[in-house]
Amino acid sequence: MFGYVRYDLPNLYVKDLMLYKALYCGVCKGIGKACGNAARMGLTYDVAFLSALLHNIAGIDVKIERAHCAEHTIKKFPIACVDELTERLGALNTVLVYYKLTDDVEDGGGGRGRRIWFRRGFKRAKKKYPELVRIVDGYMKEQSRIEKEKVASFDRAADPTANMMKALSDELLGEKKSEATGLLFYGLGKWVYLIDALDDFEKDGRKKRYNPFVLSYGKMSRAELLEKAGEDIHFLFDTLFYSLRENLAKIPFTFNRDLTDNIILLGLPAETARVMKGEKRKDLKKLDRRL
Repeated sequence: MFGYVRYDLPNLYVKDLMLYKALYCGVCKGIGKACGNAARMGLTYDVAFLSALLHNIAGIDVKIERAHCAEHTIKKFPIACVDELTERLGALNTVLVYYKLTDDVEDGGGGRGRRIWFRRGFKRAKKKYPELVRIVDGYMKEQSRIEKEKVASFDRAADPTANMMKALSDELLGEKKSEATGLLFYGLGKWVYLIDALDDFEKDGRKKRYNPFVLSYGKMSRAELLEKAGEDIHFLFDTLFYSLRENLAKIPFTFNRDLTDNIILLGLPAETARVMKGEKRKDLKKLDRRL
């Protein structure tokens, strides 16, 4: 997921921004409780989104208190209290970061040094939440197999990541899971994989790395890709957004859904437009400091 799942700030209510920040800090504390303080270095906004979505679907009320944290030792900030779901998400954050860095190492990129910081946390997550690790490990291996086969099909290329997100949501939601939640998370996983591939299109082409867009359309600039296949790519993502909207509408939410609706219905299309234009990703932490 790592960095692509974002809110649409111009259409985000202040109350939801404050909730998002509190959930982000809550996941950070959840990582510390589940995997140790070193693993908190891998905290992502994407898992804060999962916290908002899963708490709401599961009907688990988020309790927020003003407290200190490792980064803010003087002033207290609103922080979501760590419950069982938050702790499991903290473990999942660490597992995903560890496997992402492992994938980077296997691809010949960086990550070997950084991965050391998460090794102990990963072992703690594996001991306490073996099913989460089993799910991620199985689908990451399937993803690797698909990529080694150089599959050009977008659906097949994204299927392991999409199925991983579905399986993780089923595990975390338990009896609250449904066909609609499974399809929603499947669509989210598929979008994350494809938007990452599109974002890396030019880089993967230069470095001769696996990328379904490169295999389907050839090595060229992003501008040339959109000129050649822009309609097809827009249709690919518009179909995904339609599926996300349809399944989101079928899911009963216990609490206010403004935050997650903003991210799924507005944030994902906005991020897709950014990637298609080749614009740099905005740093949410720097942006938040100005609010």
